Amino acid sequence: MIDTLANQLDTIWPFIAVGFGAQIIDGALGMAYGVISSTFLLALGVPPSAASAGVHAAETCTTGVSAISHILHRNVDWRIFARLAVPGVIGGVAGAYVLSNIDGSVIKPFILAYLTGIGLWLLWRSFHYPPEHKAPRHIVPLGLIGGFMDASGGGGWGPIVTSNLLVQGASPRHTIGTVNSVEFILTMAISITFLIHLGWEALTISTLGLLIGGVVAAPIGAVLTRHINAKLLLRAVGVVLITTSTFGISKALGFIG
Repeated sequence: MIDTLANQLDTIWPFIAVGFGAQIIDGALGMAYGVISSTFLLALGVPPSAASAGVHAAETCTTGVSAISHILHRNVDWRIFARLAVPGVIGGVAGAYVLSNIDGSVIKPFILAYLTGIGLWLLWRSFHYPPEHKAPRHIVPLGLIGGFMDASGGGGWGPIVTSNLLVQGASPRHTIGTVNSVEFILTMAISITFLIHLGWEALTISTLGLLIGGVVAAPIGAVLTRHINAKLLLRAVGVVLITTSTFGISKALGFIG
């Protein structure tokens, strides 16, 4: 029994580290927990559906705490919240259903390519921050696309929705608070969909590791928000995603053994 427990601890540490690092960046920047966690899980050999299911199950707890905090600090724009929530959930459920019914080996290179694109986009975004502030206009389709890509790719809600709203000129404070609050509802819907189609076996030791790392890192990320330049964080996230996803694509296509 002691040997079994020791093996489980050895297995869980990489996932705790991934969850911790991803949450540090997400807490400081308001995005990227899902895409970073997903990218590393895929690189560690976790199947795409299990990776996305595990990431979203862990995010249910971290986004719940985040949502409560933003609501208490009055960082939520409830008009944008209402316009994002419904299409976001519809897109998320559709993405989870599609990923649950497709062979992981077939979809994995496409998901990694998507994550590489997110990394390139974040890198580009770091040189165009911050935008001029004005009221965002395209919200409903953004929620639908963000929800679908978040579920099918294991992450992307924050990078896609938060950054797009900022590009449109929305207030950074209310954008981050609103998008993070909607994400709690989104992750709940996606997690339930995965559980229905994949069962409880989709939640593995990686899920627990991501959850532990994310919960521990949550307060630290909030502190870092005040001290780390957002441009540098965006560039760092972009480089990490591009590097890990490109490696994963090369491995999936057989270019690397």
